[in-house]
Amino acid sequence: MKLNTLIIAMCGALSWSSLAADELINPNATAETKALYENLADLGDKVLFGHEDSLAYGAKWWGYNADGSLNSDIEDVTGRFAAVFGADVGGIGLGNEKNLDGVKFSDYAHYIKETFKMGGVNTISWHMYSPIDEHHSWAKTSYVRELIPGAAHHDKLKKYLDSYIAFNETLKVSIDGKEVWVPIIFRPWHEHNGDWFWWGKGHTTEADYIALWKFTVDYLKEKGQNNLIFAFSPDRSRLDMNDFEDSYQYGYAGDDYVDIIGYDNYWDLGHPSNTQTAAEQQALFVQGLEELTDLAEKKGKVSALTEGGQEGVRETNFWTERFAAGIWENAKTSRIAYALVWRNNNEENGKKGHYYGAYPQDKNAGNFVTFSKNPSAVFVDNIPAMYK
Repeated sequence: MKLNTLIIAMCGALSWSSLAADELINPNATAETKALYENLADLGDKVLFGHEDSLAYGAKWWGYNADGSLNSDIEDVTGRFAAVFGADVGGIGLGNEKNLDGVKFSDYAHYIKETFKMGGVNTISWHMYSPIDEHHSWAKTSYVRELIPGAAHHDKLKKYLDSYIAFNETLKVSIDGKEVWVPIIFRPWHEHNGDWFWWGKGHTTEADYIALWKFTVDYLKEKGQNNLIFAFSPDRSRLDMNDFEDSYQYGYAGDDYVDIIGYDNYWDLGHPSNTQTAAEQQALFVQGLEELTDLAEKKGKVSALTEGGQEGVRETNFWTERFAAGIWENAKTSRIAYALVWRNNNEENGKKGHYYGAYPQDKNAGNFVTFSKNPSAVFVDNIPAMYK
């Protein structure tokens, strides 16, 4: 990094760390949840590395050990666990024992609690099956209009939310004789500006999507789910980069309904359908992070790369020359609180090559180790105290 760029980055980090994000949208949030939000806003140029299902399974293994100890592809490669653990509760509304990828919900509770006890951060997404006919998330049907308040199947949505509440209320641990509710960054109804999920653009109107989001937040708050931080996450591939702010806010329910300004970005990180050059994609990756953090600062919110990565990590030196180079390009890009890459699919339970984090046999494992040694990259062993 050039000296001038370094000085600008340092000054930018200082100005960001001196900014206090507005309070959580839930004034009744637990002390630990409030502390987490404040500390996410106060990371400066440090960025938490996250990995979906990181403790649940990896490319070559499944589950935790008989003694309850944890496994992780990331830890196998670096000796360090990811700072952010991602889970998905798709299937919980059906009363299933396991989520859509085969993880037991009881095991998820274990991983979430262990992540918290290590000082790490937890985030939960929800690939929701339709409460109307139990079709998976990728249905091309307009269910939303029948689920919002006043609609015929609204009570079915409530029952699904109740199933999540029942799970969420098990996420409590005893620390020094005190029961503590694990804070969760909750990310429902994600990538809504795309057309691949039934709650997405093309299958529902913007007004109905906003009604769905508002009801979800209001209902969970009403039911006393005071450990939740609400993250909003459209997909980068459907954003207009010439009018980022307006495009980003399609379906945005308002500042009183969102805590984290996030987005999911696979598009600029080598998505197979993206025909732009790597250099063009990288420039847009940087621009997107700058625009995202500017918008978050404007709103007094925390920003994050809520989901992303490159399937199969095909490009040599992806971690240092694409991922880290974009995140730490300048003072704005490094304002994001965390960056979560998607899961490492277990090869016995699906196609090979569907992985986004490092694992020991991965050709870019060594490059991931180099990335992990970046002093601004945060793993669970160098994470600041997030709950005080």
